Amino acid sequence: MLSLVDQVLLIIYLFGVTLFGAWLGKKQKNATDYFLGGRNLPWLAVCFSVIATETSTLTFISIPGLAYLTNLNFMQMTFGYLIGRIVISFLLLPGYYRGEIKTAYELIGNRFGPTLRSFTAVIFQVTRLLADGVRLFATAIPLAMITGWDYSWSIIVMAVLTILYTLIGGLRAVVWMDVIQLFVYLGGAGLVMAVALQQLPDGWSTVWQICQAEGKLSMITHGLSMTAREFFSSNYTLFSGLIGGAFLSMASHGTDHLMVQRLLSCRDLRSSQKALIGSGLFVIVQFLLFLVLGLVLYAFYNGAVMRSDEVLPKFLSTELPAGAAGLIIAGIFAAAMSTLSGSLNSLASSTLFDLYKPRWGKNLKEKKELYLSKLFTLVWGMVFIGGAMLFKDQNNPVVELGLAIASFTYGGMLGVFFLGTFDKRVRESDALVALWSAVLFMTWIIGVHGVQAVIMVSLNLLAAWWAWSRVKWTSHRAFVILFAVSMTILIFFQPVITFGWPWYTLIGMLVCMTVGIALSRTQKSR
Repeated sequence: MLSLVDQVLLIIYLFGVTLFGAWLGKKQKNATDYFLGGRNLPWLAVCFSVIATETSTLTFISIPGLAYLTNLNFMQMTFGYLIGRIVISFLLLPGYYRGEIKTAYELIGNRFGPTLRSFTAVIFQVTRLLADGVRLFATAIPLAMITGWDYSWSIIVMAVLTILYTLIGGLRAVVWMDVIQLFVYLGGAGLVMAVALQQLPDGWSTVWQICQAEGKLSMITHGLSMTAREFFSSNYTLFSGLIGGAFLSMASHGTDHLMVQRLLSCRDLRSSQKALIGSGLFVIVQFLLFLVLGLVLYAFYNGAVMRSDEVLPKFLSTELPAGAAGLIIAGIFAAAMSTLSGSLNSLASSTLFDLYKPRWGKNLKEKKELYLSKLFTLVWGMVFIGGAMLFKDQNNPVVELGLAIASFTYGGMLGVFFLGTFDKRVRESDALVALWSAVLFMTWIIGVHGVQAVIMVSLNLLAAWWAWSRVKWTSHRAFVILFAVSMTILIFFQPVITFGWPWYTLIGMLVCMTVGIALSRTQKSR
C-alpha cells in the first residue's frame, strides 16, 4: 500500500500531466494538424517520443527481471535495433516524404491499390488493439498490487486521463507528453537504483563482485558452438540480435503506423532520419540502464529465487521510503500512458485516413474532419478500456495471444513494403495473397494451442475467403485454397525446428516475399 504522501504525489502527477498535455495541444485547423502536429515538430522531441512509445510498463518491469534471471545478453538485440533503424531511415523514409502521405499504409495504397491499403490498415489495427490492450491490462496488475487500488480503477484512471489529453491535444500533446514521461520513468529507474545501492554494504563493489562471480556480466554469446537446432531456438545470441533485431526494428519502426506517424510529424526528411537513428542510439543506453538495474536488484536480494516480473514490483512495494514510491509509480504510469496515447492517436489516424475517407469522406470539410478525428480517438479509447476489463484473468489465452500478436504480423507487413520497394512486377493481388500467407505460416512457426489455435485458424480462414474473393486469377485462387488447407492442418503439428522469437520477423518477411514474387511471375504483367 502507498502512503498518503505517495498517493498525493501520484494524483498530482496524473492530473498535472493531463492538464499540461491538453494545454500543449493548441487549436487544430484540420486532421493533419491533429494527427501530424502540423508537420513541424522538432526532431529531438520526436526522437524521445519514439523511445517513450516503444517502452511500455512491461518493458520497465520485465527487462530488469530478465537481467536478474540471466545476464546482459539482451544488449545484443539493441545493436540490431540500431542497424534496422539506420536501414529504414534511407530505405523507406524517403518514400514517406514524397507527397503529402499521412499514414504508413497510404504508401502501400499508392504503390499497389486501395484494397491492400485497407487490408494492411486493418492488420495494424487488430495488432495494436490486441497488443496494447493487453499491455494496458498487464500494466494494471503491478499497479494494483503496489498502490492497493482496485484493478478496475487502475485501468480507468490511467486510460481516462490519457484519453483526455490525447483527445484534446492531438499528436502535438502526445509527443511533448512523451518527452516528459520518458524522463519521469528514466528518473524512476535511476531512483530505484540509487535506493538499492545505498542499502548495499559497498555499493557498486558489491554488485560487481556478486554478478561477476555468478557470470551475470556476460553480454555477447556468438552461439557458433551450438547445433543448428540450438542456434535458431536461442533468443539471445549475437546473430539473432544483429539480424533478428534489425529486421524486427525495420518492421516496428518502418511499417507500424504507431511509429511512422511520429516520423511523419518532423519538418523534413533529414529531421525524421535524425529522430529515428537517434532513437536507436538512445535505446541502447536505456536498455543498458534497465539491465544494470536488474543486476543491482540481484545483488540486493543476493540472488533470491523469484519470477522475473516480481523483482521490481517487490522492491517498489517494500523498500522505498515515503515520497520516493509515489515518484516511481508515476514513472510506471508514465511508461503506460505514453504507449497508450500513441496507440490511440495512430489508430484514430489510420481509421480516418485509410478506411473512412477513401470510401465516405473524399470531400470532407476541415471542421468535420477534425470532429471525426476526435470521435475516432474517443471510440478507440473506450474499446481499450472495455478490452482491458475483459482481460482480468491472467491465464486467458487471448492475453497470451495479444502479447505475441506482433510476431504473427510484422514479418508479412515488412515483406509487403519490401515487395513494393524492390520489385515493380508484383501486383496488388500478389502482395495481398503473400501477406495473408506469411501471417498464416507464422501461426504454424510460432505455435498456438487450444483456444488460441481456434482463434487464429478462424481469422486466417476468414482472411483467406476475403483474399480469394479479391483475386481474379485461377492460379492465385488455387494457391489460396491449397495453402489454407495445408497450413490449417500443419497448425496442429509442431515444426521440426523451434525458432527463437528474434527470428520471427525475418521468417515472415521471407515467406511474404517468396510468395509475392512467385505469384507475380505466374501471369503476364498488365
